[in-house]
Amino acid sequence: MTETSSAAGLTASAFLATSLDGFIARPDGGLDWLVGRGEALGDTGYDDFFAAVDSMVLGRGTYDIVREFEEYPYAGKRILLLSTTLESIDWPDATLHRSVDDALETLAREKRRHVYVDGGTVVQQFIRAGLLDDLTVSVAPVLIGAGIPLFGGLDRDVPLTLTGTRDLGAGFTQSTYSLR
Repeated sequence: MTETSSAAGLTASAFLATSLDGFIARPDGGLDWLVGRGEALGDTGYDDFFAAVDSMVLGRGTYDIVREFEEYPYAGKRILLLSTTLESIDWPDATLHRSVDDALETLAREKRRHVYVDGGTVVQQFIRAGLLDDLTVSVAPVLIGAGIPLFGGLDRDVPLTLTGTRDLGAGFTQSTYSLR
């Protein structure tokens, strides 16, 4: 798809947490380093952010982690799961897509306006394609040494404009960037 998400009337946003050394999960997908510390936080802005999006694009890795949760966290949202290996998904209002372009075509056809992009690989794909409009990163005060990085290799610099930073308490900070 040649047009950017903004040009198509779609805003693409990411809202993630990382360790101070830039990992969104342990190598096995574990989030124990975040969950325990995150309980001490107050309002991170996530609830307001989640209420403002009408759809989500996420990857297989995120799906594998979330399907183990006791409670389904995406109720009321249209889910587009990117996977080249899954044959089906049994989540409510969820469909499989083989590529970002396929997912974007579906979002445009359904006239979606604000998509939450979740998962390291998917966020990286949206950044590389110039499709991510804004990025909010909460940084946990912990070094985990290895894991799934939020950012991967890039073929060019990606300029960011800082639009806000705040102290979340318990040693966490949060910064929001515009990529447009």
